Amino acid sequence: MTTGGDEMAAGTEGDGGTERRARVVLVDDHRMFRTGVRAEIGQTERTGVDVVGEAADVEQAVAVVTATRPDVVLLDVHLPGGGGVEVLRRCAPLMPGGTAPATSPEGAEAVRFLALSVSDAAEDVIGVIRGGARGYVTKTITGTDLVDAIFRVADGDAVFSPRLAGFVLDAFAATDTPPVDEDLDRLTQREREVLRLIARGYAYKEIAKQLFISVKTVESHVSAVLRKLQLSNRHELTRWATARRLV
Repeated sequence: MTTGGDEMAAGTEGDGGTERRARVVLVDDHRMFRTGVRAEIGQTERTGVDVVGEAADVEQAVAVVTATRPDVVLLDVHLPGGGGVEVLRRCAPLMPGGTAPATSPEGAEAVRFLALSVSDAAEDVIGVIRGGARGYVTKTITGTDLVDAIFRVADGDAVFSPRLAGFVLDAFAATDTPPVDEDLDRLTQREREVLRLIARGYAYKEIAKQLFISVKTVESHVSAVLRKLQLSNRHELTRWATARRLV
């Protein structure tokens, strides 16, 4: 996520001219990224955003969201324990129209989810939107724009990074359910993420930096992908991914 500099605005004004606040939970399995996001948006007096909790996996996320009932959850797509879609499934009662009580003890309304991920793959975008998220932005977003997106989602708007909205429109306009790709289903979420970056021409060091993992871990994921897909090298892998429009 890029920084927003000194231009970041404070929370917007609500009814009667009172300054609004948005209570937010950060869900991402990379502690350094959570720390960076908190530093960028969590200066409440300046941004109007109050970070009330963090989580690094599905179990932690469900527990923290249930306990704090924030206005907005910033949710990574790829998480240990089942991913962002699993968090959405288990927190569905807390969303607008869910079965949980309308307000928490603190008076918070229903919880809304905004996906914040490095991935811009159509399958990831469509998956979390079908799961109930109100928007999807990539980690290239500036701090200023992220704060704006948080308040828009809290108001019930849908927010997407440029071009991602087209994936959603195409998916919901389609009348036929796309066929299941059994080869792709063999891969874990992280392996799919590495696959897409390899197919886009990223070097191992670049992938490691992008995903906050070691080069050795990247090599292990690539080896697993090649083995599962019965491919010999990254060139065959790139052709395979391109043929399935995963790039």
